[in-house]
Amino acid sequence: MPVAQNTALTFDGVHKHFPSGTTALADVTLSVAPGELVAVVGPSGCGKSTLLRLASGLDSPTAGTVRTEGGSVGYVFQDATLLPWRSVLANVELPAELAGTDRAERRATALQALRLVGLDGFEKQLPSHLSGGMRMRVSLARALMMSPSLFLFDEPFGALDEMTRLRMQEELQRLFAEQGFAGLFITHSVSEAVFLATRVVVMSPRPGRITTVFDVPFPYPRPAELRYSPEFARTVGEVSAALRGDAP
Repeated sequence: MPVAQNTALTFDGVHKHFPSGTTALADVTLSVAPGELVAVVGPSGCGKSTLLRLASGLDSPTAGTVRTEGGSVGYVFQDATLLPWRSVLANVELPAELAGTDRAERRATALQALRLVGLDGFEKQLPSHLSGGMRMRVSLARALMMSPSLFLFDEPFGALDEMTRLRMQEELQRLFAEQGFAGLFITHSVSEAVFLATRVVVMSPRPGRITTVFDVPFPYPRPAELRYSPEFARTVGEVSAALRGDAP
């Protein structure tokens, strides 16, 4: 698979072998351009989360190269990872506070980020007073604080109930359509991948290799009703077949 030009994130011939003897990734080549949200699906243990660790710089490839092109990187985990003693606003401000940003500036930016995720009015609440979906919105707002050009999502909605998960998918695709960032989104849900992404990448069992890439044909914004259309069901079916190894 050739590496595209003008990319926000590039994996070029990436291998990852751990000292334990496990080979997590083998010859992964993938690019994510600005304005693309690429979802990755694959069986457990195929190296999906390892891709994110390499992209974030938390780990290094055994062979090959991983490049991010300028700008900051926002990382959204499956758990909201909020500090329980800090208010919603103080949690969102934290990245800018650690970066030494002026208090007035970071306060204004945090309030804007909370407005973007629909949480204005909850600034003084503690995380324990929020629902799971609201805590994830705070996590998204915190990641928006540094205006990242690249977002890394590690199954951020996996722990939510089904209705909240669907609402958060709609919220994220709205933010993506408005902000135009590049994103790499890890998920076990094929329907979630198809609803959110511009492309869906299917990986093999460990060691993880890219087996198939699907271009998702639906324009943004994507209404909730899209999930019930024959076209959506057909795309989900094609990706699911590739995941099972049944695709031609």
